[in-house]
Amino acid sequence: MIFIKNGTINTITNGIVEEDIIIENGKIVAIGKNLDVPSDAQVIDADGKFVFPGFIDAHTHLGLWEDGMGFEGADGNEETDPITPHLNPIDGINPMDNTFKEAVQGGITAVCTTPGSANVMGGQCIAIKTFGRRIDKMVIKNPVASKIAFGENPKSCYGRDEKMPQTRMAIASLLRENLKKAEEYLDEMDLYMEHEDHDKPEYDIRMESLLPVLKREVPFKVHAHRADDIFTAIRIAKEFDLKLTLDHCTEGHLIVEDLVEEGYPVIVGPSLTEKSKIELRNLTFDTAGILSNAGLDICLMTDHPVIPVQYLPLCAGIAVKHGMKKEKALEAITINPAKTLGIDDAVGSIEVGKDADIVIWDGCPLEIQSNVLHTIIDGKLVYNR
Repeated sequence: MIFIKNGTINTITNGIVEEDIIIENGKIVAIGKNLDVPSDAQVIDADGKFVFPGFIDAHTHLGLWEDGMGFEGADGNEETDPITPHLNPIDGINPMDNTFKEAVQGGITAVCTTPGSANVMGGQCIAIKTFGRRIDKMVIKNPVASKIAFGENPKSCYGRDEKMPQTRMAIASLLRENLKKAEEYLDEMDLYMEHEDHDKPEYDIRMESLLPVLKREVPFKVHAHRADDIFTAIRIAKEFDLKLTLDHCTEGHLIVEDLVEEGYPVIVGPSLTEKSKIELRNLTFDTAGILSNAGLDICLMTDHPVIPVQYLPLCAGIAVKHGMKKEKALEAITINPAKTLGIDDAVGSIEVGKDADIVIWDGCPLEIQSNVLHTIIDGKLVYNR
């Protein structure tokens, strides 16, 4: 049990309060003024300090590309087949990689880890906590999405070997082909379940992995930088009645009205990088603020290891410098990613009943000189500065 007293608490969803917090069995059990200190509680005096929910990165490759290892630690792209929707990061993440420790020290308590973008269909995506030894015990939700990719990455990966896809037309065609196969597989499975005399379809792990997408249980997580690729993703989603999140959205500021009209969740970043390829020629830190100020509830992301995950608050701070409202930037790394990933019942804000993922700072997290003093994940004090 942990008792946090005297802190300035930014609940994210219910304003800023000067109250105490009681944590028990991994959950927030009480928030209020002048709460009685349980006799067996570990007391943290947060007087003059700032209490926030743990930050959430909606798009990383944490644990799939290990720190400073090269090929041996690179487990995010299966570059042998452009269609691999059945892969799952839980079998590739190494939670003992040093970057998990850095995440905890930076106040990042949860992330979505996703396969890379070499393949048109790269695999499933998983939401995890950032502290633990065994990945099975760190899972919040699996899967939270299914990764697909447009543009330069799949083109360059397979086009150089004179394999499909070499063009954007081929990327879209492969998506449609496999979604149609998955629809037919689902129809056959439904007939088998409804009629005793109907043969059970032969098991297909690829098609099985796409059923949650077709049933709208999880979205496609769309790697798309250019505006035309974003529109292609939306076109295909409408054809098959699918949910999407638009990840990267580098040219989103060029198509603001369309994105507002469509209303798909947007995850912006990584913005703190060089323009390393043609798709990034319109990269700017202005994008997040422009989309947010237009009314979209956006998320920010690091795309770790592109930007080290612990610098997610820095990215939010720079977004504020470039026109994003401070409260919206904080939402973009807390409640918005929680909602987008479908895990807001557990994380993303400081509320009674939610997981006790709480970080205490000595200043505003969006300012570069501020430090994390304490990180609590699942009710355990896992870091003291």
